Amino acid sequence: MKTINKEKLTQVVEQALQGSDLFLVDVAIDHQEAVVEVTIDGMQGVTLDDCVRVNDAVLAAFDRDKEDFELTVGSYGISEPFKVRQHYVKNLGGEVEVLTTSGEKLKGVLSEAGDEAFVVTIPTKMKLEGKKRPEVVDVKHQLKYSEIKYIKNIIHIK
Repeated sequence: MKTINKEKLTQVVEQALQGSDLFLVDVAIDHQEAVVEVTIDGMQGVTLDDCVRVNDAVLAAFDRDKEDFELTVGSYGISEPFKVRQHYVKNLGGEVEVLTTSGEKLKGVLSEAGDEAFVVTIPTKMKLEGKKRPEVVDVKHQLKYSEIKYIKNIIHIK
């Protein structure tokens, strides 16, 4: 089997996603097993038709007689840690759990997502000057993307 070029595969997938709110999350190639996994996501979610469209684009771009491989195109799971910046933008306003590289765990609302950093707002009970009782105040924690091990959605099942 000829080795599949990850860069070319990435370009094919990104071209197939152009003009939509979909984005590429990951491309994984296991050359030993001849398995290719493409993971996509979208600001409004991913449909089966979206996966089929990407699958068809990949199959059209590679010669199956020369490059025999198993292809899986799937959507990114809501409970998975964020992998790309678009996940931060998609989940603005949602509850998240963050584990920093220093081991600190934070839970709050993802309130900002910039180029270098993001902000998690955490309601915190604090004693304010001039007040007799502690009050809940929204405290903003700005974190650089490089300072975290993971960030993921907090899912509430009712």
